[in-house]
Amino acid sequence: MPDFRPPEIPRPPEIYVDADACPVKDEVLRVAERHNLQVYIVSNSGMRPSRNPLVRQVVVPQTPDAADDWIAERIAANDICITADIPLAARCIEKGARALHSNGKPFTEESIGMALAMRGLMQQLRESGDVKGTNPAFTKDDRSRFLRGLEENIQSLLRARI
Repeated sequence: MPDFRPPEIPRPPEIYVDADACPVKDEVLRVAERHNLQVYIVSNSGMRPSRNPLVRQVVVPQTPDAADDWIAERIAANDICITADIPLAARCIEKGARALHSNGKPFTEESIGMALAMRGLMQQLRESGDVKGTNPAFTKDDRSRFLRGLEENIQSLLRARI
């Protein structure tokens, strides 16, 4: 007689936030609470504590890439990372996770190579003095696009679990 085991239902997605300088932490928490999802807020500085039992605040050492390393070591396939850090997004995508910029633009397998190349080019141009300036200001449209993108990613992952 064959051994029958019911199929294992994958765990719900978890959300990892690269929190230093992230402008959408509150939005992440509201959306995650609506879906009852675990959130990890990872930073190298103390942040306002949350009383929400779904939120785990992680403070990492103030060394380069400590938050990125913590997230990349723990994130799993079908989780979501919120970050503006392109190398971290690439590491998450390699593990089968999804990565979403705080402005709502997704990092994908198709786009991450170009994003890494552009990052390298811009770094060279800044170092040579050919380009000056910073990132554009965060707008209401960015916030709306982020909320829409996060909701779409969560819905897609939850549908895939069924």
